[in-house]
Amino acid sequence: MHQAIGRLARGTAVIGGFVLIALIVLTTVSIVGRSLSDILHSDTASGLLGEGAQWLLDLGVGEVSGSYELLEAGVAFAIFSFFPICQLYTSHATVDVFTSLLPPVVTRVLMAFWEVVLTAVLILISVQLLGGVQRYYGNGETTLFLQFPVWWAYTASFAASVVTCIVAVYCAVMRLKECLTGRSTLPQA
Repeated sequence: MHQAIGRLARGTAVIGGFVLIALIVLTTVSIVGRSLSDILHSDTASGLLGEGAQWLLDLGVGEVSGSYELLEAGVAFAIFSFFPICQLYTSHATVDVFTSLLPPVVTRVLMAFWEVVLTAVLILISVQLLGGVQRYYGNGETTLFLQFPVWWAYTASFAASVVTCIVAVYCAVMRLKECLTGRSTLPQA
């Protein structure tokens, strides 16, 4: 079971990584295009390049239209796609200044408690995302520039959040098992 959950978490993180790389490329192209457009609109470029400056502008050199919309949707998906691997390897940010001094039994109880609380919060977030999917699907709202339905972004994030919930429930059960048996079953960060 642990291997299947691990593959699911890693697979989701890899997909999120590819989306993040695509967003980095998109943002870079958009910034370079906007900078080139600013340069080509200058009097200096018109003087040096003549009609070539206008020809490049007519080709479409400039900011990628809708890049902010794609970035917003893609980053939301990427964040949700990295949650499962963070959950599985207990890689969320923690402050353990005081808990590091506690006995292992108390530490296991605290870890199990917070794992269950985090799982409940992640399930609540996932339910809210599903509500967003239903709301935006029902009202047909689209993005301003690209005119793609808003529910697409919510659906992608919801799919990743479902994987997060599966991993979180597994981790909560394993932490409770660790608490009861005293043996570690989940990997540590």
